[in-house]
Amino acid sequence: MYYINELSNNAALMCAIICWFVAQVLKTILHTVLTRSFIPERLVGTGGMPSSHSATVCGLATAVFLKNGPASSQFAIAAILAGVVMYDALGIRRQAGKHAQILNELIENVDRFQDIDWETLSPDERLKEFLGHTPLQVLAGLILGIALSAFLCQTVFL
Repeated sequence: MYYINELSNNAALMCAIICWFVAQVLKTILHTVLTRSFIPERLVGTGGMPSSHSATVCGLATAVFLKNGPASSQFAIAAILAGVVMYDALGIRRQAGKHAQILNELIENVDRFQDIDWETLSPDERLKEFLGHTPLQVLAGLILGIALSAFLCQTVFL
């Protein structure tokens, strides 16, 4: 019980978790409004607006900055981690998502010629296309993470 109390009082950890949760909920709501269909996987899935990865690491870095200061080793680690995660979301994961989209389209086109019922394949058999983020999605996650974490540190985790 002591450890649970200690973890719940860790501002950096709680800010990161709350930022991730809020970003995932916002992403799901936005996706539902735009597509007019609720997909539960969006609550935990990758890709989409805003980037929950960016919100999480920026929330973490902001809380560490506010609690330990800009000259701390902890902030340096959190800031570098945030940079790597956002770079990865914009680069490798975004390209992997584009590749998955093209491969899925190719498979659907092959279906027309080979009597393969692509529609009956389970979602696990299709390649995931929501992997990476556009620069706007990363920027939205960055702003969400910094703003929400700063608010939480000033009001909840004094």
